Amino acid sequence: MRLPLEILTDRLVLRPWREEDAVALSPILEANFEHLGPWIPARVSTPAPVPELERRLAGFAGDFAEDREWRYALHTRGDDRLLGEAGLFPRSPTGRAHFSNADRVELGYWIRRDAMGAGFVSEASRALLTLVESIREFSCVEIRCDARNAPSAAIPRRLGFGLVSTIESPSVVTGDPAVQLQVWSLDLATIRGA
Repeated sequence: MRLPLEILTDRLVLRPWREEDAVALSPILEANFEHLGPWIPARVSTPAPVPELERRLAGFAGDFAEDREWRYALHTRGDDRLLGEAGLFPRSPTGRAHFSNADRVELGYWIRRDAMGAGFVSEASRALLTLVESIREFSCVEIRCDARNAPSAAIPRRLGFGLVSTIESPSVVTGDPAVQLQVWSLDLATIRGA
């Protein structure tokens, strides 16, 4: 599968992470760790020295090229300000999977605190939904978020997803087994008009 290496929206440029993004990402993670840390995996949210972030981002780029997951850095058009990430994660009925074994895709996102409330995540998510619409292997898009994360849960509501279940799941952050994970879904047939 070959996903585009650049997606443009009215206000954003979405492109796969690059090693050189580490310099801009480092202060964002440091300033936003308390904001992001409770909700997204440590391998994404934890601040680290620039060389370590370069390795992390190179790994994300490798995963993108190998169709394991497609993480897009969100940059503003014009001034190229790094805002966060929106990504697509192929899934099977039992969990995340390589694209070749997936029948659905998970949409994930995060944004720096000082960019919240401006609609950037919704704008990026809509662009990714348009992209996913053309991938026939996927029957639906899922968004999974901690039930306590109200801003994150507002996105699927805004985009027309339905809440299909709330499951008890280990936290991606702490491993706590008592986290209530909301699973939102959007049947792609409704978007495709089929």
